[in-house]
Amino acid sequence: MPKKLISVDPKKLPWEQETPLHNRWHPDIPPVASVVEGEAFRVECVDWTGGQIKNDDCSDDVKNVDLSQVHYLSGPIEVEGAKAGDLLKVEFLNLGPLDGDEWGFTGTFAKENGGGFLTDHFPCATKACWDIEGIYCTSRHIPGVKFAGLIHPGLIGTAPSHELLKIWNDRESALVAEEGTENEKTLCGCLHTRPLACVPEPKGAMLGKLGHYIAKSGKCEKFDSVASEAARTVPGRENGGNCDIKNLSRGCTVYFPVFVDGAMLSMGDMHMSQGDGEVSFCGAIEMSGWLDLKCTVIKGGMKILPAIGPSPLNVNPIFEIGPMEPR
Repeated sequence: MPKKLISVDPKKLPWEQETPLHNRWHPDIPPVASVVEGEAFRVECVDWTGGQIKNDDCSDDVKNVDLSQVHYLSGPIEVEGAKAGDLLKVEFLNLGPLDGDEWGFTGTFAKENGGGFLTDHFPCATKACWDIEGIYCTSRHIPGVKFAGLIHPGLIGTAPSHELLKIWNDRESALVAEEGTENEKTLCGCLHTRPLACVPEPKGAMLGKLGHYIAKSGKCEKFDSVASEAARTVPGRENGGNCDIKNLSRGCTVYFPVFVDGAMLSMGDMHMSQGDGEVSFCGAIEMSGWLDLKCTVIKGGMKILPAIGPSPLNVNPIFEIGPMEPR
């Protein structure tokens, strides 16, 4: 039985959890736990909104969801012996829903709250709640449908270094600066789409042991400094992050680049099932859940990853998909 490294209580708010969560990427967010190589461990995660969406028949919570606070992640987890320049091999041993919280939701966001895929045709918020029983799920909001899901984390990754964080913020600030100009890299001129980048936003920031913006903003110099430059978790990046791979489940292995000592692994955004890439934005059955993992450090392994940009830090993780496939 893997040791339980991080526990969560889905009845509590994210900032009330015994082990602090976080919803930004930054190298100065302290670790909340540590593991040694080869040790099997379990991590529990709240749903990506931190409990904002309820198991009821009203979609107002989806309509009014505060997207400045997502995604809530468990971690960072320090892997002993990992150093910048290494590769972190993470093996997925098992995954499941939290005991007593076996339900999930799918939603479409209101156009005035950013919308999602085909928002011009479906501008209003909707919600379907799903009951999870074993590998199957059913919804009272979509009668007659029952299918097998494949539980996976939508988001998992290592912490960036200060150098990589600056690369992210410069790159994404440039995209935001192009919005509304002829250089804008989006379909907004002919089809409503969500923005391509999310620049740092102190409002809504949860920074693990450094605290939550409600209690710390304007009152703690360290919190304000980190929150002002910490990266949002919405896009996938060099560290992995919001990869939304629907078959990243039991039997899979991911090789993450290590940018800071300890690797500082974090994860969350658990899904019961998902379409390819979650292109409809909330196109998964979102849930709380747990993962059983095992880590191995490959010394100096980051150098085997080909650089895909101007910096040697512009690399991608390697996702080795296992034998389980969604049906």
